[in-house]
Amino acid sequence: MYYKFNSITQRLTGATANAYTPQGLRPAVPPVSPPVIFASPTKLATEAGSQVQYLGVNKVPDLQRLFQTSDGVPVHLKGGLIDKLLYRTTMGLTIGGALYCLVALYFAAQPSNK
Repeated sequence: MYYKFNSITQRLTGATANAYTPQGLRPAVPPVSPPVIFASPTKLATEAGSQVQYLGVNKVPDLQRLFQTSDGVPVHLKGGLIDKLLYRTTMGLTIGGALYCLVALYFAAQPSNK
């Protein structure tokens, strides 16, 4: 026997087989596939030619030379002044946040005065 939920009486009631539609399930509808956004290339292979054109200059060899030199400077500081500022700001915020957490924990551990 089939049952269905009666929303008025808030109970299960008997139902016939053809009236059985469980809540939460929808009839099977074949999904419609979304349109393909990048279906066609922006340039045809014949337009591009045999050479590949890059948008900029390849900076990888220069950066490899910069970062692979053994001059005693850590890698995260080899970028110059901006790297030093970012490093010191991050360290300051980290230490300040840790101290703030410890102070807040200390005050939270104190008994309240009533």
